[in-house]
Amino acid sequence: MDISVVVPLYNEVESLPELTSWISKVMSEHKFSYEIILVDDGSNDGSWEMIRKLSEGNQFIEGIKFRRNYGKSAALNVGFAAAVGSVVITMDADLQDSPDEIPELYRRITEEKYDLISGWKAKRHDPLSKTIPTKLFNAATRKMSGVNNLHDFNCGLKAYRKTVVKNIEVYGEMHRYIPVIAKWAGFTKIGEQAVEHFPRKYGKTKFGLSRFVNGFLDLLSIFFVGKFAKRPMHFFGTMGVLSFLTGFVIAIWIVCQKQYIIHQNETQHLKIPYRDATNDPLFYIALVAIIVGFQLFLTGFIAELVARNSTERNNYQIEEKL
Repeated sequence: MDISVVVPLYNEVESLPELTSWISKVMSEHKFSYEIILVDDGSNDGSWEMIRKLSEGNQFIEGIKFRRNYGKSAALNVGFAAAVGSVVITMDADLQDSPDEIPELYRRITEEKYDLISGWKAKRHDPLSKTIPTKLFNAATRKMSGVNNLHDFNCGLKAYRKTVVKNIEVYGEMHRYIPVIAKWAGFTKIGEQAVEHFPRKYGKTKFGLSRFVNGFLDLLSIFFVGKFAKRPMHFFGTMGVLSFLTGFVIAIWIVCQKQYIIHQNETQHLKIPYRDATNDPLFYIALVAIIVGFQLFLTGFIAELVARNSTERNNYQIEEKL
């Protein structure tokens, strides 16, 4: 099969007939063998009944229904598992992504040998409350991930080689960072394609302000897991040693300072006042730093034991075997 189109959706009953008809039209014109996988993320507006109806009238449409709303990442992950096409296309169900982009995305994956092509909504039809935070997150993601050639990580319209979607896991709010996940998995040929973005035709957006907070936390998770998942002691141990040494140096400074003042008073018969160590705020800063350093080091040690005994400890991405 040439193409699997994975469409996660939540309460998009009005747009589904037009979307599936549009996709089928594009596929027929270019003579692609294809499947459309509609993943209903716990809709309550009749979307599943519409999917069932569309599936009965079109043999290329498949449906997957969640018992409740799990989120877009879960829907994509399940859709990826079900996809059988050599190229997997993802798009949103709200008709803001154009199926007319599919042939060029397919060509770039198959002919230019990209692992992943991410859409870039160069001209967006969204309010400023959505576009400005998105730009900030995209900039932060580029800086932290090293994937510097993408303008829009969160665009729903993407194309993947089948190997990519079968070797990554998407959960939480990680769907917005799939290019980063793919890079950490070793799929480094990642490109971008400017795509047309349409205003929402039906309904309203399903994402609130909380997505920005969750997205930032997931970005930190991606960064940590990608760099330190198999060697957690390198992170916790380094932080622990730095904290412990900072506290230790401060403690030595306090002791040496007190002893120096005592020595000066005794040898030169001075009366330089000094505070007892327990009355010095630096003493408590040093104490906290030492304790935190020890705890971080211990955390790294325990995490290292967990990692070494994990069933995934030697799960490495192998591109080819002879």
